[in-house]
Amino acid sequence: MKTLPFWLGLACLGLALPSVAQTDADALRYSWQQFGGTARTQAIGGATTAVGADLGVLNSNPAGLGLFRQSEFSFTPGLGFSQATTSGLGSPLETNKTSLHIGSIGIVFTNRLADNDNSSDWRGSSFAFGASRINDFNSRFHYKGQVADRQTFFEYLRESPATQEDLDAEYGQNGENITTLDGLGYGAYLTNVNQDDQGRDYVSTINRSEPVSIDETVSTTGSQTQYDFGYGASYRDKVYLGASLGIVRTKFNQIREYSEAEDDVNTAFTNLLLRDEVITRGTGINVRAGVIYRASDQLRVGASVQTPTFSGLTDTYKTSLNTNFSGLQITNSDGTISTINDALAVTRPSESNYTLTSPFRANAGAALVIGKNGFVSADAEYVNYGQARLHADEEGNTDDEAYFDEQNQAIAAKYHSAVNVRLGGELRADIFRFRLGYARYGDPFKSNELERTRAYYTGGVGLRQKNAFIDLSGVYNTSSSAYSPFSLVNEQQPRLTIDEHRFTTSFTVGLIF
Repeated sequence: MKTLPFWLGLACLGLALPSVAQTDADALRYSWQQFGGTARTQAIGGATTAVGADLGVLNSNPAGLGLFRQSEFSFTPGLGFSQATTSGLGSPLETNKTSLHIGSIGIVFTNRLADNDNSSDWRGSSFAFGASRINDFNSRFHYKGQVADRQTFFEYLRESPATQEDLDAEYGQNGENITTLDGLGYGAYLTNVNQDDQGRDYVSTINRSEPVSIDETVSTTGSQTQYDFGYGASYRDKVYLGASLGIVRTKFNQIREYSEAEDDVNTAFTNLLLRDEVITRGTGINVRAGVIYRASDQLRVGASVQTPTFSGLTDTYKTSLNTNFSGLQITNSDGTISTINDALAVTRPSESNYTLTSPFRANAGAALVIGKNGFVSADAEYVNYGQARLHADEEGNTDDEAYFDEQNQAIAAKYHSAVNVRLGGELRADIFRFRLGYARYGDPFKSNELERTRAYYTGGVGLRQKNAFIDLSGVYNTSSSAYSPFSLVNEQQPRLTIDEHRFTTSFTVGLIF
């Protein structure tokens, strides 16, 4: 069967069939993260590596915990709006999606010597626990248009190397063994197997006319949330050291509905609907360590490193194909004729366990403190996306060490290192805070056919009292991606460009004690 080359041809699709359901796109999805944290952190573009004294440092540099002078609790709910414009087939279409989330929640316990207490060079320390959203999967896009028959799902089925024996085994007695798209096409009466002049099997499809109308909606939900346990300490209020343990929870859901239709009364085919659902759940772990050096009262520099995140993931998936006909005539094995008006074929619900090692990360940053008037900061983060690796779970799909070789080779071939730049600043006016930021996340793809750099424009305001504070932030970002519903040997598959715009607003309420 041809499930493997089909999967390797997808960019970020959801046709989750059990044979080899994990791809290089999955590795990138869970590695290409974004900055998160409190509204303050988001408002300054995530540039907190050398700033400190904010729960957002758990995701950038835990040494910043050493700059806390008092204990603190904060909670940050958020609201996200996304708009995807799909072009490349028919007229551009816009699709909107709204989502609620918790951007951050956490608490810091600080123990600090009084300014006149010189009993130790270690001036203070803080222990923190926090949860921050580091990846947002909430999106939806839609497109429709007309294509030639050679650009459709029918053409994909015709390219199959399956034999009659393959499809009979796949279908079973009542369609209970279906695990591939080839089996779905056969079970839904779209394909048959014929023989050429040399007696070799080939797959043919029922007749239909062109142009063919295609229509697809892909909707994803979920996020990655990192739970951090961090510790930071201050040495002579000059050097700050910190480390944290991160536990990453991954939740990803995708529903894909792809349809084809034609209205020629001389053909039996009317339409098809291919519906695919993927659910991914998993847990990962990483360790981060960092340092901040106060070079002067005005200048701080910082750096941190994070180990690769080692995650265990489980995919569950199911795919169905529903077909409608205007009196399709088929010949049964006993020579009788049956009339088919509709059919439904469904894959066996399946589960796949695997592990993912996402890349090492390194941060460096500097902050210029302008007395009590505010600060400006800048960060640079290095990530090599080509180092992500998929592995078979010992108790999962297979014990073959080479199971993911082809996918890992694709990761190394498609992706490379990137530098993420974050800039931010805060202006203080009495109890009020005004913030701006910008972040540019580099394109992880080696191919430059499409610019996939992510740009974030951020801002916010805040109010800080002695025992409480509130912050409001807005983050607007843009990104582009390429998409094809399937991959064809003739390379005539539809090709789409998706331009996405997101706006996320977050509100932090904090208590100081």
